[in-house]
Amino acid sequence: MADSFTSDFKRFFSRGLAILLPTAVTLWLLWQAFGFVYNTVAQPINKATRITVIWVVPKVMDEEKLPEWFQVTPAEIAEARANRPEIRENVSDASVRLTLRREYLQKFWREHPYLNLTGLFIAIMLIYLAGVLLGNIVGKSLYSKVERLITRIPGFKQVYPHVKQVVDMVMGDKKMAFSKVVVVEYPHDGIWTVGFLTGNSIRQIDDVAGDRVVSVFIPTSPTPFTGFTINLPQSKVKELSMTVEEALRFVITAGVLAPGDMPSDESDPALAEIARQAEKPNPKDRDTM
Repeated sequence: MADSFTSDFKRFFSRGLAILLPTAVTLWLLWQAFGFVYNTVAQPINKATRITVIWVVPKVMDEEKLPEWFQVTPAEIAEARANRPEIRENVSDASVRLTLRREYLQKFWREHPYLNLTGLFIAIMLIYLAGVLLGNIVGKSLYSKVERLITRIPGFKQVYPHVKQVVDMVMGDKKMAFSKVVVVEYPHDGIWTVGFLTGNSIRQIDDVAGDRVVSVFIPTSPTPFTGFTINLPQSKVKELSMTVEEALRFVITAGVLAPGDMPSDESDPALAEIARQAEKPNPKDRDTM
């Protein structure tokens, strides 16, 4: 009886872990990403926003029209001088008023937590405006000049080009595209490996090989978007009658789920979306296969 309970517990615990773990890990990663953006981007913008409010608002609004929580009366200045040793006698009323307004604004900010989203909103709008301004011909031309200057700075020139290539591959207009699922004999004859045809290889390799050479991306398990690229004659590449999603699932599960065992595409919308992005044709590819 004890053995039955132990085996059932292990089986159902493993099943529950397999069901809940992907959701838990995804939520944790999203929370960590949100925390990083909030602390490193939003908070500095919030601080800059408060400084701007303190300096700009009194200049554009009359004293009597200022919000009540922002007004500083002569009595409050006198009280601060009397009760706060850090405020010296030789400090001007304007400096005391500025200090008190800064404290009042911080208190108002803490009492209204939704104001902390100001930094995120401003960051999103700045990124959007950067996309609008730098997305046209003039903006691209100007930013290209800035990039050329950046790549001349020691330290930046060793890192920036590689980071830019990765970002362009994932988010740019020239995303990595898998046009076909293929199988090749790799790493040596007799071992068949599933890969993705990405396009024709470099023309110089064609000249060296004396044949038309294609590029094939070989994914690794269980993360199929990490791997390596091989170049081999087109005659050595065999196309498979399976979708990119089926191939991705096969690689992710290390071969546990073969195409015949796989559920329908609609059962995994996340993987289906990855597959749709991967199947987008690359306009720069020459005709292959």
